Amino acid sequence: MAKKSDRKLTLSVVDQSPLRSGGTARDALLETIELAKAVELLGYERFWVAEHHNAGNFAGTSPEIMIGQIAANTNKIRVGSGGVMLPHYSALKVAENFRVLETLFPGRIDLGIGRAPGSDQRTNAALAYPRQPNDIRHFPQQVKDVLGYLNDDMEPRHPFAIVRAGPGTTTAPLVWLLGSRVDSASMAAEMGLPFSYAHFFGMSVEQGPTIAEMYRVNFKPSVYLSEPLVNVTVQVLCAETEEKAQRLALSRNLSRVRSIQGFRTGVPTIEEALEYPYNPEETDYIESLKAGYIDGTPQQVKAKIEATSEDYKTNDIGIVTICYAFEDRVRSYELVAEAFGMKGLAEPTFRRRLPWRHERHLPP
Repeated sequence: MAKKSDRKLTLSVVDQSPLRSGGTARDALLETIELAKAVELLGYERFWVAEHHNAGNFAGTSPEIMIGQIAANTNKIRVGSGGVMLPHYSALKVAENFRVLETLFPGRIDLGIGRAPGSDQRTNAALAYPRQPNDIRHFPQQVKDVLGYLNDDMEPRHPFAIVRAGPGTTTAPLVWLLGSRVDSASMAAEMGLPFSYAHFFGMSVEQGPTIAEMYRVNFKPSVYLSEPLVNVTVQVLCAETEEKAQRLALSRNLSRVRSIQGFRTGVPTIEEALEYPYNPEETDYIESLKAGYIDGTPQQVKAKIEATSEDYKTNDIGIVTICYAFEDRVRSYELVAEAFGMKGLAEPTFRRRLPWRHERHLPP
């Protein structure tokens, strides 16, 4: 294993378009686009957007639409979904959405696929109505179908083998499987796909390194990926001083308390958080989440990110940052970039060409 001083980390961003108290959904979505522009200049590798439904605390319901807006407003950063909740949709439609994006922004699009509903059960039913929600047991086949449509290599015996996902393109998005449990990692390993572990969920994070190792050990090389690729995404809040970082974190912490209680409202102000009368159970809940948080000064954050990298044996780290003020969110990413000595506007590192097509077929 490389020493920490020798480990070159790739840092990326996952953004959930958080709403803030007194703000609007439009504010949140526009801030996501502005954040993408800012972190591209700072040298972050990817920018992924999430999918949530019927949530008063997050504005991102349609990652496909946001990906197009973000890619159109940036130049070289990879843009993708973290992720598309595939059980809500048909594999063909998801493949076509991402083929359109790949056609418009070749070599820059990631398709992160999740299995969770991204919503409550009633909303899950509403997304499928008037049909029944997809049986989760079909999820592995759905992923295979997405891959088949994206790469024009559907199994000949598949009932829809003659169906082609349009439009045609010379490159394909890189497909990731996302998750926080063993089953998602196992599936990614079996299919030979990259795996992104959601450490930032804050649930059973102590199991994360074991899950990542299990993925690596069981990984089967595929036409999509020759060796295992693990990303781990962590919750980070960086400020000039530890005191300021802890103060900014108050808004996020109260937002998490309200969310677990079913009150999914905008991120509260720091003043609201200071005045909130926490009961012992709420205080204990916040303490239980701290193991999954990386808050502090640039030096503290850098050390903790490097330790996480060592724990998971990966150089690929994603960052989620939530606080009340957008300016503080951008500043957090700036400080992290400075701490790691990042260079801006790097060329994309992954561009997989479909072997039977040629780049000259792309429109000028």
